[in-house]
Amino acid sequence: MIFGFNTDVKQGDTVYHVQSEARENELVLQTQVFVRGRCIGKRATSYAEQIAQGNFTDQQKEQILRDQHRLVLDSIREGRVENVLDRKDTPEMLAAVKELDLQWVNADSVHSDSSLVMSLRVTEGGAAVEGARLTFRFARPDAAPFYTQVATNSGGYAEMKVEMQEASLPDASVLVQASFGGRTATRKFRLRKID
Repeated sequence: MIFGFNTDVKQGDTVYHVQSEARENELVLQTQVFVRGRCIGKRATSYAEQIAQGNFTDQQKEQILRDQHRLVLDSIREGRVENVLDRKDTPEMLAAVKELDLQWVNADSVHSDSSLVMSLRVTEGGAAVEGARLTFRFARPDAAPFYTQVATNSGGYAEMKVEMQEASLPDASVLVQASFGGRTATRKFRLRKID
């Protein structure tokens, strides 16, 4: 399973957020570029032909996605991002497209009673998404990654709970991928202790 990549890169006074993910149902590896939360363009690579030929591994798919992500990052750093994007969407076009949104709703209160509890909500065009699959990848430097999946309820909410000591949180990160109707959204969250 490929989760994708999320990177912030600054060029001049602008911070670009680059998000790459495999859109499995469409057999496409997609990289989107966001500025201040708005998608300014996309680059997509189909892998349908490789799948049809057989012997196309997740590792090969991940390498293609990694290379595409790096290409977009390098083009931003060089000030030529518009040269590598397939599609430059206008705000009007973007407003008409429904995308999954993944929100961490209890970010200020995550750890209690020796447990990490993350509550998330999935929406599409502002409406709650019931039945979205959330895949969590919890990583710490001193342990193997931990994976779990949950589905959202009728309000679009889902909760993930992991038994752990608070002292382990500052070096941990959580990667969450929401999947629904062939669309995905991936977010990486860093955990930190709040004083």
